[in-house]
Amino acid sequence: MESTTNRFTAKSNVSTAKGWTASRVTPPSALFGANGMRVGPDGRLYVAQAFGSQVSAIDVTSGAITTISPIGGPIVAPDDLAFDSHGVLYITEVMSERVCARSPNGDLRIIADNVPAANGITQWRDRLFMDECRHDGRLFELFPDGRAPRKIAENLPLPNALNVGPDGKIYFPAIGANEIWRVPIEGGKPEVFATDMAVPTAVKFDSKGSLLSTQGRSGEILRFDLQSGDRRVVAKMRPGIDNFALTDNDRLFVSHFVDGGVAEIMSDGTERRLVAPGFCGPMGIAMADDGTIYAADGISMAAVAPDGAHHRVGLLFDGHFPGFVRGVARAAKGWLVVTTTGGDVTSYHPVTHEMEVLATGLHELYGVAIGTDGAVFVADGGEGRVLEIAGGKLTERARGLARPTGIAVAPNGACFVAESNKGRVSQLESGAATAVIEGLKEPQGLAIDGDNLYVVDAGAHELIAYSLKSKKRETVASNLPVGAAPGVVPKLLMGIPGLLPGPLSPFAGVTVGSDGRIYIAADGDGGILALTRG
Repeated sequence: MESTTNRFTAKSNVSTAKGWTASRVTPPSALFGANGMRVGPDGRLYVAQAFGSQVSAIDVTSGAITTISPIGGPIVAPDDLAFDSHGVLYITEVMSERVCARSPNGDLRIIADNVPAANGITQWRDRLFMDECRHDGRLFELFPDGRAPRKIAENLPLPNALNVGPDGKIYFPAIGANEIWRVPIEGGKPEVFATDMAVPTAVKFDSKGSLLSTQGRSGEILRFDLQSGDRRVVAKMRPGIDNFALTDNDRLFVSHFVDGGVAEIMSDGTERRLVAPGFCGPMGIAMADDGTIYAADGISMAAVAPDGAHHRVGLLFDGHFPGFVRGVARAAKGWLVVTTTGGDVTSYHPVTHEMEVLATGLHELYGVAIGTDGAVFVADGGEGRVLEIAGGKLTERARGLARPTGIAVAPNGACFVAESNKGRVSQLESGAATAVIEGLKEPQGLAIDGDNLYVVDAGAHELIAYSLKSKKRETVASNLPVGAAPGVVPKLLMGIPGLLPGPLSPFAGVTVGSDGRIYIAADGDGGILALTRG
């Protein structure tokens, strides 16, 4: 049975002002993406969620989800998992450069530190092995008793989820080489086992000694004969597979880092969904002329149809994607302009996947807006400034702002920016910022429709409407599932140097459709909401 769990830990029954109604374009997401997986001693499927700093357990029959380590808890950006014979759960924290151990009673301790991009982890006869998914990554044996890790191999090209084979060698995907490698447990020179992969993300051995591997770009699951190297396709799913888990009798479960979907792959290759695909965010959103909503979802871009059906039009590892995307705005002729956590502003076509970098080397970018003359405006929260890109030239429009996030440009060229650290929305005039809305908690996404300026206050879980003509303010909706749930203080995700530049701060975007409906990226519960007047 597919889970309908809402990952937002508070009830999110949206309240609207008189004359407004709220509806869902897409349902809530159950997970914050889905990464490493293991079947626990209790028979449940344990799933790490790096982008939500959460570990969950899934009943493989009912699909019921239980939170093991919540967002805001001590475990930050968990990526992969392994159990030993005593029921101790070992977890890599990919953005915290450490590995922790969680005992069956919930006690937590750090067993390895200063291991950048700690990613894959596996146990074999109660011995622990871990690798770093980075360029020039290393592979270690870890010791839960506190001894220093033993280095087995180094200079590895983005090694990922690993496993020990029946031949006593450690097998791992080398994503940077698009291959599968192996190395003896006691160390030595790694050798190539399989080539010509489609972004291999994980390897594991079944009970018969065959090697299975997930392919992130193609969505295939491959099975290899260890002696001959012959391969065959076991199943084919949508792209974005992250990892998988096997039971003792070879039941196969697969996770998707892109959308958080979890499924069992049946013997005929079909998919039995336990967790429906959703969003890691979403963050910035924009509407195309045909009514398609484009949602910037960090490691992917999603296209959402008016009926809520959605699919990914670009993935971080498919070779034609701008980066970890956060802000998005609609441009002419079907193009989008996006901001990335790597400090780039890029023009991106979601159909042809053509790209043009408009600006690079910037700091912590959030919202992006396009003026009537085609000029691009960007909020640089890290530098406290707003930038304008026009005619190939980058101009600083304002500086000294209090962490600008959302940005919007009116038809008359007036530029508005959300200053999240001052709880206000300001208008920029001649390089100066004049407050137009104050008393907010954490304003983020902005949108303009006629004389109305809309702002998502993620801290207060509200959508505010402000009339630029009458200067009247109205709370259109409250109790929105945006930002962190009440009482939850998420840990900052610092990213992975050289792979996912950080910080990977959240952002709740808003846009207006041609029919006047207001669309909100509900990054708290992982859905998209619509608000309609009348």
